[in-house]
Amino acid sequence: MGHVEIPETDISGPVGLRGAPRPRTAASRNRTAALEQLWRAPTAQRDPAGRVPARRKPVHRASVGALTDLLALAGPAWLLLHLGEQPRPWLAAAVAGLLWTGLRGARGRYADPVRAEPGGAFGALGDWLVLLGVLAVLHAAAGGSVDPATAVVAVAPGLLAATAVEGLRAGRRGRAVRKVLLVGEAAGLDRAAELLNSRTDHAYQLVAAIPVGPGRPGFESVQVPGRLATDPADDDVTTVLGGAYAHDADLVLVAPGPQLTGDRLRRLGWGLHDAGIALSVVSELSGIAAGRVRPVTAAGLTLLHIAPPLRRGPQGILKAVLDRGGALFGLLVLSPLLLAVALCVRLSSRGPVFHRQVRQGQYNRPFTMWKFRTMVADAEARKAQLTEDNEVDGPLFKMRQDPRVTPVGRTLRRTSIDELPQLFNVLLGQMSLVGPRPPLPEEASRYDEREGRRLTVKPGLTGLWQVSGRSDLSWQETVSLDLWYVDNWSVATDMGLLARTVRAVTDGRGAY
Repeated sequence: MGHVEIPETDISGPVGLRGAPRPRTAASRNRTAALEQLWRAPTAQRDPAGRVPARRKPVHRASVGALTDLLALAGPAWLLLHLGEQPRPWLAAAVAGLLWTGLRGARGRYADPVRAEPGGAFGALGDWLVLLGVLAVLHAAAGGSVDPATAVVAVAPGLLAATAVEGLRAGRRGRAVRKVLLVGEAAGLDRAAELLNSRTDHAYQLVAAIPVGPGRPGFESVQVPGRLATDPADDDVTTVLGGAYAHDADLVLVAPGPQLTGDRLRRLGWGLHDAGIALSVVSELSGIAAGRVRPVTAAGLTLLHIAPPLRRGPQGILKAVLDRGGALFGLLVLSPLLLAVALCVRLSSRGPVFHRQVRQGQYNRPFTMWKFRTMVADAEARKAQLTEDNEVDGPLFKMRQDPRVTPVGRTLRRTSIDELPQLFNVLLGQMSLVGPRPPLPEEASRYDEREGRRLTVKPGLTGLWQVSGRSDLSWQETVSLDLWYVDNWSVATDMGLLARTVRAVTDGRGAY
């Protein structure tokens, strides 16, 4: 066959889009040559033909997890039912194992540990309780002859195995990191980069950024391997893929804006997904837990339904029961410690054992809060003299070396034992075990609308800001954490915060 010379034309573009070839201009050829250099950079592994390299397929964690759950429940269940001389133990064990695996899969327990929402012990326990309910319904409908108590014991090993596996997954999730390439206009890049770099309680590491348009990002610590034009261009995907491969990014995070929406974003998604790179889009929503967001489609639009915060209902009732029960249990168990502390406070300095103070509770209702006295008797009268020494912004008053604090009081504050009398406030229904801290009336009177939202739930003995730094946090950081709790609390969240409180109290940082 003879050599056929093909005219130099530009036929690049998204897959599935066809049009007449366009002659290439000199500027286009120069830009393409520059992009080819980036595309074939030594850090980007490509085959000689220049095709997008296929990413290595991940380990089939879902299959391994499902098989583990199936064997961990069905195996011991068959053995226990067989030893208990129950009828058809193999059938009962197989049905229970398949239901368990299907239920866990439907609830996303086998997802990528970096992307999945944490389930932990409470997630496994919830799945197991649902399994018991389903098995009870099947037992009643089929008229089964398996003893219910024996059945519960038979499926218990499945719960223990799932809890252990999820504990290991949680540890891997804490160590796993996703390298992120950020794409967007300058303002969106600055907002996303600031938020990602300001906290460490996530698995996203920002490695590079590609701006859209002429604007310059405000950060300098992140590399910028390329730039997208203001208007959609044929090299959008090439530029982003080149930056992703050059920095070994496995996720492209897009901050949408007027220059990067709609069809342009969709075409970019086509190219990234064809190359095996994940795509995420930054939402303007903030302070909303993922569990409250439900994506739906309508008329070609992708909608995000936001569930309202919990205020009433079963979880509210359960929270009230746990508050009263936990407070009563705590007072009974800690009564020897409370008596010993009361004696130390009384003998160490003049003044009453307890410090009673009016605080603002839910819906800005005042109540009297109890604490062990940690300051001298005339502390409130001396507060005006120390106003200029306040070390916290906003309406709060805090000093690391407050001269009004007694030696015994300093120890009580460091260990948070001075807060234990508030268990009486919890028992009376004025406070909760978990919630925002109750403000003083003069502090609440200075709240704006945003800060006042902290008062829509009961104040708590402990809360999110107490386990996140306590007094080391700024006022705005404290408000942000409290508002997140107000809008996203759940009984499971409360249980987790109570567990973290023990570690925060043991650590002692931020308490003064």
